[in-house]
Amino acid sequence: MFNNIGVSGLLLILAIALIVFGPSKLPQLGRAFGDTLREFRNSTRGIVEDNEQADNPSAITEVKKLL
Repeated sequence: MFNNIGVSGLLLILAIALIVFGPSKLPQLGRAFGDTLREFRNSTRGIVEDNEQADNPSAITEVKKLL
């Protein structure tokens, strides 16, 4: 998605963010963005682990026994 942005594109985005939000809000926005990415990564990791456990044949037999 961000493969074609480059350094000049990032500088342009940073300049626009600085104009729109001001210098006092940028650290708060960066922190909120980092927290959001961390939560998203933890959630996706949990989903992947659940899928790996579901692919485990022993887990499938245990579920079949419960049903």
